[in-house]
Amino acid sequence: MTDSLCDRLRAGCLPVWESLHQHPFLLELAAGTLPGEKFRFYLEQNLMYLPEYSRAIALGAANSRDAAELDAFAAALRNIVETEIPENEALLGQIVELGAEDRGGTLAMAPGNLAYTSFLLAAAFRGGPLEVMTAIMPCAWSYGEIAASLDLAANDHPVYRNWVAFFAGDEYAEVVERMKAQLEAFAAVAGFDEGLLLETFKNGARLELGFWEMAYTLEQWPDLTLDASVA
Repeated sequence: MTDSLCDRLRAGCLPVWESLHQHPFLLELAAGTLPGEKFRFYLEQNLMYLPEYSRAIALGAANSRDAAELDAFAAALRNIVETEIPENEALLGQIVELGAEDRGGTLAMAPGNLAYTSFLLAAAFRGGPLEVMTAIMPCAWSYGEIAASLDLAANDHPVYRNWVAFFAGDEYAEVVERMKAQLEAFAAVAGFDEGLLLETFKNGARLELGFWEMAYTLEQWPDLTLDASVA
């Protein structure tokens, strides 16, 4: 057993975690071969996901027990609202300019997205700061780890390269390391059931994998369809 709670949580869902790295959406993105409509769909859904992710963070702030916990969630919230949402909006504009087709990503929050965001908000309402940080951690941590593992030099796609560079950058790595340190600090002052924390973390990782699958398969509610000339 390692000394780090974060490492134990990651190790506890290793098959799911490794599957994140091997998902075809990310492998094709890294190679620059991902169809543009799939990346557009992902971004459109992500721009619905991120406000709900932010609300889960805000609930963590609302339940903070001291200034340190409040500052931790405030920093995470600022990163999403001030950096990641604008970055996603910019990338969406770029991929649309490149001719990516509309495959219904804005029609509604897709099933996989709704499941993920509902889980985050439920975990935030039921738990305290430690549980909230555990629920949101798989998203932030996996993005940084996946992007850092990709070969940026092998990808000359003008949009996909920017996505990889953003999440593989030093600033984002600092955000993730700060969140991991905060989770450890929360755990140090709070009693917790590690089995329940692991289940929360594992479900977050599972839903993260489901989000990539949703984007890759262009999953949308079957009763929602674009005009036949577009679809």
